[in-house]
Amino acid sequence: MAAIRALLVDDQSLFREGLRTLLSIQPDIEVVGEAANGEEAIRLAEKLTPSVILMDLQMPALDGAAATRRIHAAHPECRVIVLTTFDDDERVFEGLRAGAVGYLLKDAPSEKLVEAIRAAARGESFLQPSVAAKVVAEFARLAAKPSAQSEPLVEPLSDREIEVLKLIANGASNKEIAAQLVIAEGTVKNHVTNILGKMGVRDRTQAAMKAKELGLL
Repeated sequence: MAAIRALLVDDQSLFREGLRTLLSIQPDIEVVGEAANGEEAIRLAEKLTPSVILMDLQMPALDGAAATRRIHAAHPECRVIVLTTFDDDERVFEGLRAGAVGYLLKDAPSEKLVEAIRAAARGESFLQPSVAAKVVAEFARLAAKPSAQSEPLVEPLSDREIEVLKLIANGASNKEIAAQLVIAEGTVKNHVTNILGKMGVRDRTQAAMKAKELGLL
């Protein structure tokens, strides 16, 4: 199985060095490059074709949100995880609107970071619980407006799928959901696939947002 190709983007060389060291011991992750700003990230994304990019938001020359937006437009198959110091609402939504599939704070446990990289490589989204709560809260605010109401689902979710959906909205990974519900991780993955299909969304973040809008949470 091919290694996950990771690109590290942060203006602090010491932090990049720490990330590289951390990821070097993971047998399924290969750090293929480093960039100190958004412009370098765009060039290296084109040259190195990474599968996952760890992207800081506040950088010189071109910030992380702008770089994410341009990389996502040119290389939608490349999955961007925001890894930053900030979790204020404005920065969270700026990063997600730009196309990031994950959002973690720099003080997150190393195992969470590795888990997020693997999830992104599988095509999943990964939000730190505090960030997931902000996303759900924001969508609840938007859903309160009459214009934001959605049509009911054509095929309703099962009770088990709703259980899984609630855990997704709390930022739980497939592994954590499996442990909490005492089911196999592969079963969780099947539930997630069914949930996304029934809800007509492309990832876990959108599923959580739409679930709040529909009153499923």
